[in-house]
This record gives sequence, C-alpha cells and structure tokens, in this order.
Amino acid sequence: MSVSPPSPTGGSPDPLAALEASAWALAAAVGTMSDALSAPLAEVLAAAPHRSAVLEAAGLLSWDGATPVAHPSLVAADGQTGRSAVQARLSSLRQAVAAAAQEPSRGGGAGWAQVDDEVLLHQGRASAATGRALANRVVPELAGLAERLDSADARVLDVGTGVAALAVALARALPRVSVVGIDVLQRALDLAGGELAEAGDVADRISLRRQDVAEVAEPGGYDLVWLPAPFLPQQTLTVALPRLVQALRPGGWLVAGTNPPAGDPLRAAVDRWNAVRNGGNAFDADRMAEVLAGAGLGDVRRFPTVPGGPVLVAAHRPGG
Repeated sequence: MSVSPPSPTGGSPDPLAALEASAWALAAAVGTMSDALSAPLAEVLAAAPHRSAVLEAAGLLSWDGATPVAHPSLVAADGQTGRSAVQARLSSLRQAVAAAAQEPSRGGGAGWAQVDDEVLLHQGRASAATGRALANRVVPELAGLAERLDSADARVLDVGTGVAALAVALARALPRVSVVGIDVLQRALDLAGGELAEAGDVADRISLRRQDVAEVAEPGGYDLVWLPAPFLPQQTLTVALPRLVQALRPGGWLVAGTNPPAGDPLRAAVDRWNAVRNGGNAFDADRMAEVLAGAGLGDVRRFPTVPGGPVLVAAHRPGG
C-alpha cells in the first residue's frame, strides 16, 4: 500500500495536477476532432467512451437523453475548417512539449528555425483556414477590394508564407490573383515547394522568395498585403510596416492576423510567452489596430474568425 504525500498547500487541490489533466483533456479533444474528420461525431464518441468521458468532464460534451451534444468548438463548419483546426491544435501541443523539454530555465526561444518540419507543416497548414476566411469573409467587406482582386493584374503579398498553405487558399478562392510569398526561413520555403507540387491547380500563380519583410521595397506593388503580425519581432514589425504601407497600391488594403485580447491572466501570459518563444511580439488585435492607424492607414476594421481564434485587422491605404 502506498501513501500519497500531504499536499504542500495543506490539502487544497494541486494546481500542477489540474494543469496536467487539462493537457490530457486537450489531447482528447484534438483526437476526437481528428477522428470526426472521417466519421460521424456520434460514432466517434461512442467508439471511445473513456475519452468521451474526459470531454464531458471538461465541459465539451453533454447529453440530451442518449444523444450526445458537443460543444460548438468540437464541431467544425466543414471538413477543411476541421482539418485546419486539428493542425493548429497539434502544432500548439507539439510546441508546448518542446518548450517543456528544451527550455526549463530560459525566458525566450530561438524561434521557428528550431522547430522540426512536422511542426512547421502543421502550423502552416492550419493557416489555410485563415486564408479562406480572408478571401471569403473579409475581402467582400472591404471597399473596392473584391473588384481589384478580380482584375488581370491583381497581386497579393503573403508575408511569412511558411509552407504556402495560406497562399494556396487565397489563390484558389481568388482565381485571378497572383500571390507572392516571402519568408526568411529557407527550410519553410523548401517545404512550401513540396506543398505547391500538390497544388497544381494554382501553383502557376504563386511565387516564393526568401526575403526579410523589413527589406520589402516594391512601392505600389500590391492590392492586398497579408501580415501575420504575431510572428514578427516587434523591432522587425516597426521597420517593416512603413515599407508594407508603401507596397500597397493607393486604395489597397493591409490585413493583419492578430491574437484576440486575452480574456484571463493565464491566457494573456501564455500568449505573450508563446509569441516571444517563436520570435514574435505580444501585440493583440486592439494594439495592432492602433499601430496600423498610426502608420497612416484608415478605416481600421476587425474581423473575428472562430471563437478564441485569430482576429483579422484590416486597414486601408487612402487614394486610388
């Protein structure tokens, strides 16, 4: 018979044990979402009752008699959205494990260059959902942009293209645009080449190059600039933003992907740590809106995506 040691807090719940259970609950959720991509959710829940019990305990599953009622966050709007959600959660889990294993005493991280190819692919593929949201939900709401992107010379700049999943999503949803993807990480661009080889329907309208966003010098070159703001160091963002504004054609739009304002102190602290680990910045959607307005862009607008997911902040270059 073994006896557990007394709690260091005098009998109150162990917060580390609770956090560990939360990690397993997230694993149960991601596994369920992944299985539900190829089978009805009710069948998936019935096939793994112990895993489903974890979801119920976590508040992600309830019952209406014998009928399971899943929390909306477990139910994707469509298969593409579901696959992107699974990729994003898997990437987050893998990065968390890497942080625990490799950074027990360091406050920062070495950025994306140090993560393995699998993480780069999962994170990159997850961005396809953002690309579809940008093309199908945001572009039609921005004055004049849909018309611009339906012309023969329409051009989009995809900053931090990674494995080019967002570029592919944009090219498929906007059949007349040419997309230029830039990234500083050659390994990501090499992976992107493989991804483009499987996207033959749009690959001829996507070009990739290794370039630091702080060195962009193409005045009036683009109708739309996509900026994944959390992935850029604050210093790089400060230098790059005026160049990106100049890279817009008058009347064009810059859309920045941002994190939503955190709803609680833990989420806020995690967001800041994760951003710094990956070589980025801790600006949320509110701060990014201020930065874009300060750069001389107007008509700043916010577009939430999925609950708890990225907020797209759009701003317009006057003229045109």
